[in-house]
Amino acid sequence: MNLSPFEIVYLAGFAAGSAARVWYARPHRRGRIVRSRQTGLDTALLGVAGVALYVPLVCVFSPSLDVAKYPAPAWVGWAGAVVFAAAVWLLWWSHADLGQNWSARLEIHDSHKLVTDGVYAHIRHPMYAAHWLWAVAQVLLIHNWIAGPALLVGFLPLYLARVRREEAMLADQFGEAYRAYRTRTGRIIPRW
Repeated sequence: MNLSPFEIVYLAGFAAGSAARVWYARPHRRGRIVRSRQTGLDTALLGVAGVALYVPLVCVFSPSLDVAKYPAPAWVGWAGAVVFAAAVWLLWWSHADLGQNWSARLEIHDSHKLVTDGVYAHIRHPMYAAHWLWAVAQVLLIHNWIAGPALLVGFLPLYLARVRREEAMLADQFGEAYRAYRTRTGRIIPRW
């Protein structure tokens, strides 16, 4: 197997980003669920986004998607490396700032607090922002018409289906504190 430098960068970033998820998803006491907006559609869309996340691994480790490969200038791959580094960094930072308040499901536990410091002082949804950066980096690093844009295609429906409902749930839970927070922060692009 002869991996390109950009496939190696992708694999390293994939490993680092996955390590962040595994580390912060490890079992701990979260308390009882006080609000949930999780639906079957959310679960299905998480599955679609998850599959889209793994499609590049098929491209890297198997010739089954070789028919969709295309050449790209080196600067495209190096731009992807920079974007991917930013994505992984933002994913780790947002998990670290959120700590025990993170849940992959649309749920609020009785132990959850409204986090408005660190990266959350500027962006309400830095994990979504990190996944958008990851999706763009994937296009730039994986020069394949199927695997490259797979996460963009797979993540978009999840984002569109969840972000407004997540914000409504947070407003219901944290009231005026969340509404004030929402006015001074960007959803996925920072407000400085």
